[in-house]
Amino acid sequence: MEPSVQEKFFIVIRGKSRKGFCRGDIGCVEGELKNAELMAVLYCGSSNNGKTGGIVKKEDTYPLTRHQAQLLLFVSSASKRLELLCNPQLFSAICELSHDDLVVVKHKKGHVPGLVKNLMQIGRNDSKEDLYMLGFEVEMLDSDHNFASKKPIPPPLFSAADIVQVVPSHSVPLGFQWKGGQKHRPVNRNNSMPSLGSRGQQVNDRKMGDESIPEVPLDVGSLVEVLSNSGVTVYGVVRWIGTLEGKTGEWAGIEVDYDIKGCSDGTYGGKRFFTCSGNKALFIPKTKCHPDSRFYSSREDVSFRTEKPPAVPPFEESEDHVPPITDSGASLLLGKMKGIQGHINSCYLDATLFSLFSSSLVLDRLCQRTPDIEPPTTCTLKRIINRLRRQGFVPAESVMNFRKLLGCDSFSSEEKDPEEFITVLFQKVLCIEPLLKLRSKGEAYQDAYAFQIFLEKEQMGSMPTVQQLLDTSCLSSDLKFDEMPLCLMVQMPRFGNKYKMFSHIIPSVELDITDLLYNSPRECFLCGHLAEFECLQCLPDRKLQPGRIKQYCATCNTQVHTHPTRQSHSPKPLVLPTEATTNAPVPRRTMELFAVLCIQTSHYVSFVKCGSDPRSWVFFDSMADRCGDDQSGYNIPEVCACPELGDFLSQSEEDLACANPSQAPELVRRLLCDSYMLLYQNPAKPVPLSNV
Repeated sequence: MEPSVQEKFFIVIRGKSRKGFCRGDIGCVEGELKNAELMAVLYCGSSNNGKTGGIVKKEDTYPLTRHQAQLLLFVSSASKRLELLCNPQLFSAICELSHDDLVVVKHKKGHVPGLVKNLMQIGRNDSKEDLYMLGFEVEMLDSDHNFASKKPIPPPLFSAADIVQVVPSHSVPLGFQWKGGQKHRPVNRNNSMPSLGSRGQQVNDRKMGDESIPEVPLDVGSLVEVLSNSGVTVYGVVRWIGTLEGKTGEWAGIEVDYDIKGCSDGTYGGKRFFTCSGNKALFIPKTKCHPDSRFYSSREDVSFRTEKPPAVPPFEESEDHVPPITDSGASLLLGKMKGIQGHINSCYLDATLFSLFSSSLVLDRLCQRTPDIEPPTTCTLKRIINRLRRQGFVPAESVMNFRKLLGCDSFSSEEKDPEEFITVLFQKVLCIEPLLKLRSKGEAYQDAYAFQIFLEKEQMGSMPTVQQLLDTSCLSSDLKFDEMPLCLMVQMPRFGNKYKMFSHIIPSVELDITDLLYNSPRECFLCGHLAEFECLQCLPDRKLQPGRIKQYCATCNTQVHTHPTRQSHSPKPLVLPTEATTNAPVPRRTMELFAVLCIQTSHYVSFVKCGSDPRSWVFFDSMADRCGDDQSGYNIPEVCACPELGDFLSQSEEDLACANPSQAPELVRRLLCDSYMLLYQNPAKPVPLSNV
């Protein structure tokens, strides 16, 4: 063992060591072992004395300076520490904050501007080995640009994770109004860290050079910054450019990063120009917009030459059908510049295509059921699928051409919902009839390509499974599947980008729809004999496995409903096939999960199972990174292996019900939190190719 010469701080970014280090923990290296492991001290964060020793793999850590470690230590949530670390520009700016720098912080009133007053030491510093926490005293500013509180009380204390934006205050005078040519830069230093003194010591003011951002053409899709009337810089994306009635010159409609009082949802003067959520639409003269300076480090660093994507291997068109990717071919997909390259709000389409066609055997067979004469859109789609499966990469040009061929302008320019795209894809492009045949109230038929969950939140626990959601939604709406579907796409109970009925949802790897089939034999919930009744009111009964469908034979139905708490229930008789026998075993009809579409802040990504191995999950993001500026650069798609998702989903139902999402791996936590649509298939049933 060779002891470290200098103090080396770190944060654990993955894995879990045999000594108990977890992701997001802060530590200090005491020595390095020959097998690439670190002997370290773990700082718990609750106090200076909250330290434990342990060993962690070097590859599972990310180095920090002492100052960075102190700021992150005050962030109580390990997941928020890692989230902040994933935003290096913001974190670097926070590390360089000075007295009277202007920031925007998360507050009980929302996002509020304020002035940094002190960098505060939290906890005792009994010896130089101790690592005390650091937080910021921030004085709030009200709407009149005055201090919100004039009482002689200390300003509120915020952690680094509470700061969502940083602007140097010396470049933003209070009360500053719109100025056409005025530009300023946010703090964006990446190298040095300030030295710190004792408790309550203020960091000295710093001066910044008068750096200006080169003028570049702005167009729809450009990332811009605007100086607001209150002196705070807001950032956003240009969604519309044109002229407004009664206004001179060219104006821009911008979707800003968060809700702002006085903004709209994309309307101006009673007329809609684009659509966005909440109060995020800001209309201003185009001359007031400037390129987002967070993406430019200095004048010397900025290059506005056209960034060309790396050369893509030529793709030879072939009539041969390329089969879906399985275990042996999954490595073809992994890495950067893999999957489907995103471009101009295409993530809804990229993630949906990748989920549907990269590995599904059932949907692959459905794709081959096309008319004798294929329209151009169908031919283009098949080329995209074949290229993805053969080369592991589809360039943006191919997808953009497909969007144009769909024949709808909105699909060529605007962000759409996956379910809208899926309907057009199956109905107009593949000419496939609705995948689902639903029977409502035992009589009327409903056709659909996807199943939308509808229920009351009070009907479920705080972290339901997809099985529980589907069962409850079908029973509450009196819906049954008329036949076993080949593919079942289940849309979660969420509306828009913000509202989610449940903060976390556990995917059911296997979806049992035996009890949701119309005119199909079912087992009694209690004795296993042929069921003759079902009861919606028994669904949430805590004494009868809450969340599970309850159907009973005649005897059990009578016994169960003699209980005083169930005498008011109204069990319904089941429709049974004539050939059903009382004691015959009922085969279970199940479907397997093969993909999950997720959405977070208007951006769609997907998880896909590429093979039979339970750990063969991959994560796909069509815009994981970007090369060059917004006007002339290009997106870098990425596919990475996600075996930890398979490990998580392989747990028992009881263990999943007790799982703590905050302690799950990052990608697993993202799936639990952001699930939008889950895709299931029935691989046991062959798909005939003869009929459309």
